[in-house]
Parts: sequence; C-alpha cells; structure tokens
Amino acid sequence: MRAMVLSSSGVGLELQEVPRPSPKPEQLLLRIHACAVCRTDLHIVDRELPNPKPSLILGHQFVATVEEAGAAARGFPIGTRVGVPWLGWADGVCKYCVSGRENLCDNARFTGYDLDGGYAEYAVADYRFCFPVPAGFDDLHAAPLLCAGLIGFRSYRLAGDARRIGFYGFGAAAHILIQVARHEGREVYAFVRPGDVEGQRIATQLGAVWAGGSDQKPPEELDAAIIFAPVGSLVPAALAAVAKGGSVVCGGIHMSDIPSFPYKLLWEERVLRSVANLTRKDGVEFLALAPKVPIQTQVQRFPLDQANAALEAVRKGHIDGSAVLTP
Repeated sequence: MRAMVLSSSGVGLELQEVPRPSPKPEQLLLRIHACAVCRTDLHIVDRELPNPKPSLILGHQFVATVEEAGAAARGFPIGTRVGVPWLGWADGVCKYCVSGRENLCDNARFTGYDLDGGYAEYAVADYRFCFPVPAGFDDLHAAPLLCAGLIGFRSYRLAGDARRIGFYGFGAAAHILIQVARHEGREVYAFVRPGDVEGQRIATQLGAVWAGGSDQKPPEELDAAIIFAPVGSLVPAALAAVAKGGSVVCGGIHMSDIPSFPYKLLWEERVLRSVANLTRKDGVEFLALAPKVPIQTQVQRFPLDQANAALEAVRKGHIDGSAVLTP
C-alpha cells in the first residue's frame, strides 16, 4: 500500500510503498477514505513532539471502512464506516482509566505518533477507540470531526457554562466549535492573527459577535476563553480578557513557552487549565451532537501524495477550515 512516512532525515514526509498491516485480535483493518491534517502533525514533523514511532505514518483524524476484524474485535461488522481519533489505546487498568479518564493514562498510545495513522491507504486500529461516523457526513467532511471537533469539544466543555466565550486562533477547531456555541445560544469573540482581515471576516460570517486581532482586547469581558493557537504569549492576554472567576483553557497538545505574567492576572479566582487528549465519552457525546447542530465542516482536499503541501498550507494559515488527504 502507499503511505506518507516521516522521513528519517527529518525533512517532511516521503511517499513509500509499505506492507499492508494485519489486525491483531482487538484491532480492525481499515480502508482509509479521508484523513484530516492537524497542527499536531506539524509539531511531530518539526520534532517539537519528540520520539515518534520509527518509520511513522502520520494522521490521527481519519474516516475508513472495516475490511477485516480481529478475533476479539466486536461491534463493527465488515463494511462499517468508522472514525479514528488521536487517542488510539489505553491500558484500561490504571487509576485514570478506571475513573473514566483514559485521556490521562500513563501508558496511552496515540494514533499517528506511537501508532501508524491515516496518511495511507490502510491502517489498523483498536476497535475500542473507533467511533461510528454519523450518516449525515460524507468522508471528507467527517474527518475533521475526529480531532479538531473532538478535542475542541473537550476544551469547550471545560470552559464551563460561559455565555461570552473567546476563541484565540480561528482554525479548524474554532470553525467547528463556533457552531456548537451558537447552537447553545452563546456569544463567541474571535481572535485571529493581527492584521488578518480575511480571518476576521470569516469569523464574523460564521457568527462571531466580534472579531479582532489577538493583540486586541474584546469590547466585553469574557466569561471564558479557549486558546487553540499554540502560542504561549496568548495566555496572559486571555487572562486579561476574562472576568473575575473566568477560565482560560489551553486546547493544544503543544504550546510555546508561556511568558511570566503578574499574579493579578490570575487573581480573583480566574482559572488556567490545559486539555489533554480526549476520552471515549467525549467522542460518543460529540458525534451524537454533531448532526443535531448540524455542524458543517469546511475542507480543502489534497491527494495523499501531496501531504507535504497540505502541511505547509496549514503551517502558513492558508486553509479555511481543514486540509483533508484522500488516498
């Protein structure tokens, strides 16, 4: 099968012909139809997330159909369409797993990082970490739901019941979560790169009540803010924008260093927290909600062998919504 493999030279991905994997007892063999590109993929390519699996196939938000099931894999007949997320395996016995927090499992393995992912024609995945894809979404438009949607949704839930919520960084996750926020009657304030007039226009078009640069303060105090951009300097800016008792949620797996800031920005019971991965409960709840909103994803398709071009487009902020690879 064809796959885009992380180069051992440290320069991008290489198109290679590799053996098609065979499923272990608890795995499904999946024929991939679409895999969305995530900024986390860039952090892996750039080695900001260290020690990826050797000869890694990236990709952790993909849609596929079941071609074969291992002897212990249950609930997914041949031909079932499934989505595969970032969290690919957890041990099921640690204190985090038994309390429903498998996203914090010390032994967790992640798709497209510890396990081969979706930048390929086929993949295997543990059936316990696969989700049925809602029927109302085609393959291309369903793929971004599996990470931008799922981890964005976890970030959104941890922001609490905020009526006024700020999104710092208006990429794939914000495109999806603004629809959830509007569905629930909340006001979204969008922060884009300074000078990005087009980004402000898109955010407003999607329903933001205000859109401005990340170097600006919103016209109203926020109840909460989610930082989707991997930029540590946005933390003090977001804390300064939220009201007393408000929360700031860092929604990325990687972020540049947070600069020193005065305690008065955190005082008055403001909360600063991170989001780590996702749980299966997040997946079930979000994918049940998505058709009810209904969420509409914006995608730009790239052939599999143009994965490097897709990554570069994401790096430069040239994608309105999500880049999606198709074999």
